[in-house]
Amino acid sequence: MPLTAQQLAEELQIFGLGLECEEALTEKLTALCVLHGQNEEVMLGELIAFCTSTKKDCVTAETLNSFEHEFLSKRFSRARHQASKDSGHAGARDIVSIQELIEVEEEEETLLNSYSTPSKGSQKRDTTTPETPLTKRKVSTRSPHQLLSPSSFSPSATPSQKYNVRSNRGEVVTSFGSAQGVSWSGRGGAGIISLKVVGYPDSLTGSYKSMFQKLPDIREVLTCKIEELGSELKEHYKIEAFTPVLVPAQEPVTLLGQIGCDSNGKLNSKSVILEGDREHSSGAQVPVDLSELKEYSMFPGQVVVMEGINTTGRKLVATKLYEGVPLPFYQPTEEDGDFEQNMVLVACGPYTTSDSITYEPLLDLISVINRDQPDVCILFGPFLDTKHEQVENCLLTSPFEDVFKQCLRTIIEGTRSSGSHLVFVPSWRDVHHEPVYPQPPFSYSHLPSEDRKRVLFVSDPCSLSINGVVFGLTSTDLLFHIGAEEISSSSRTSDRFSRILKHILTQRSYYPLYPPQEDMAIDYENFYAYAQLPVTPDVFIIPSELRYFVKDVLGCVCVNPGRLTKGQVGGTYGRLYLRRQATEDREGRRSPCGAVQVVRI
Repeated sequence: MPLTAQQLAEELQIFGLGLECEEALTEKLTALCVLHGQNEEVMLGELIAFCTSTKKDCVTAETLNSFEHEFLSKRFSRARHQASKDSGHAGARDIVSIQELIEVEEEEETLLNSYSTPSKGSQKRDTTTPETPLTKRKVSTRSPHQLLSPSSFSPSATPSQKYNVRSNRGEVVTSFGSAQGVSWSGRGGAGIISLKVVGYPDSLTGSYKSMFQKLPDIREVLTCKIEELGSELKEHYKIEAFTPVLVPAQEPVTLLGQIGCDSNGKLNSKSVILEGDREHSSGAQVPVDLSELKEYSMFPGQVVVMEGINTTGRKLVATKLYEGVPLPFYQPTEEDGDFEQNMVLVACGPYTTSDSITYEPLLDLISVINRDQPDVCILFGPFLDTKHEQVENCLLTSPFEDVFKQCLRTIIEGTRSSGSHLVFVPSWRDVHHEPVYPQPPFSYSHLPSEDRKRVLFVSDPCSLSINGVVFGLTSTDLLFHIGAEEISSSSRTSDRFSRILKHILTQRSYYPLYPPQEDMAIDYENFYAYAQLPVTPDVFIIPSELRYFVKDVLGCVCVNPGRLTKGQVGGTYGRLYLRRQATEDREGRRSPCGAVQVVRI
C-alpha cells in the first residue's frame, strides 16, 4: 500500500521531522523504493534513522539526495561485495545468477504444461491470481544493482576504492549558454519524441563484409571526395578554372588537391605536398612552400583550394588558402513535429573503472537517468573496453558477448521506470563488436517488446534527428587523431579544438584524415556511403580522451562530454537543453541548443 503525502508527513512528525514539498518528496521516496527493491515502510524507517543520525530536523530534496548517495549506495555496494565473497564455493555463479536460472526453468515448465494434458494426479498449484498475474519477465522488478551481477563473469569483482571515495560527484565542470532557470529534468516517456536517422543517401543498419577492398577502389573514393568538394568551393568563390599542379606559370594560379606528406613521418611545414585531382592534374603531386602564408591549418587528407606561384612546375609557393564551406543546416519538416523543450543526456564509456569490473559508474548513471528522467539518453561505447585490464589479461569467465548483453539488459530494464528513450552508439573499443569503420549498430535480439519503441541502435558515425534537431554522433576520438597530425600557424591566439572541429564541418566528413590513424580499419566503399555529413549538425557530440569542452563552431554546438571513467576515478557526462526556434537563414539562425552542462558522475 503506497504512502500518501499526508501519511508520510504524519509518520515524520512523530519523530519531530518536518517535510518540504510533500508531493515531490513522496514521489522521490517511491522511486528510491523501486530502484533499490524495498517496500516503503522499510525505506521510511531507514530514512528516519538517517535523519536522526545526521541530526537533520527537516526532510528536503537535498536530504533525500544525501540519503541516496551516502547511505543506500554504500549499503548495496557492501552487499554486492559480500555476495561476491560468499559465491566462491559455487564457482562463477552468484545468488542472482542462480535466481535467473530458476526463473528460466519455471518459464520452461510453464510452457511445457500448456501443451500437456492435465492428469488426475497431484499437480503443481498455480500461484497466480487476477491481482498478481504471472509475468514473463520477473527480472524487470529488480533494481539495477540486482540486474548486473559482476561475480557471474569475473572471479575478482571487487569495487573500486578510488571511485567510491570521490567527493566531487554532481559538480558542474563546464557550461554553455544560459543555464539560469533551466530545470535539468525531462519528461521521460511523457513527451512526444521523434527519433530519425538522417542518412546520405541512406543509413547503415546492419553488418557488411569488410577486408575485401582494392587499392584502386580506395583511390576512387578519395578522388570523388576531392572533386565534389572542389566543385563546391569553385562555385562558392566564383573561381573560373583550376590549373594543373605541374604546369609552370609566372602569374598566380589556383590549384585543387589534397594535402599529403612527402615521407612516412609526421607532417610538418617543410614536408607538405599537394596531390592534384584526377580531372585537372591526373593525380600528380607538387611540393608546397608555406613561407608566404601567414595563417594556415592543415592535416593529411584535407581537400584544399590554394592560390600561389609555380614558376618551374616543381614547387608551389602558396600565397592564399581558401577556407572551406560547411553544408547548410537541416530544415525541419512537419513530420518532425514541434516541441516546447527537451532534455538530452549523453555519456561515453568506459562504464567501469580500470581496476574493477563491477560497473559502479554505470549503476550511478542509471540512478541519474531515473532521477532526472531525460527525454533522450545517448550512450556511446565502449561498454566492455578492449583496454580494460581484465579483458587484456583474459580474466573474465564469460564470453565478451554475454557480458555486453548483461550490461545492455541492466541499462534497458534499469531505466524502464524513467521512460527515457535510449540511443546506443558502438565504439571500435567494444571488444565483442566488429572493429571496422563505419561500424554497424549493435544487434540485440532479446529486446523486450515493451522497450522496442524507446530503444534505438545506430551506427558509428550517425546523424540523428531528435524532433528536427540534428545530432552528429561519433564515438571515434577524431580530435585526438587529427590533433596528432595537424600543423598550423597563426599571428593571433588560436584554439586548437575549434580549428579541428571547423575542419570536420567544412570537409563534410566524419573522418577526413588520410591516411587514417594506425588503429583504424576503414572500409572506404562504405565510408563514402555512410561516413559523410548529410547536413551541418545542430549539435555535434564528439567524445575524446582530451579535456571536456562545449564550443560553438560555425553555428554548430560541439560537445566533448568526456568519458564516464578516467582510469581508476570517475569521469563526466553531458546534459543538453533543447528548444527549437524557426529561422530563415544561417546568419539570423539561433541554435536550438539553449544550454549545455558537463557534470561529474
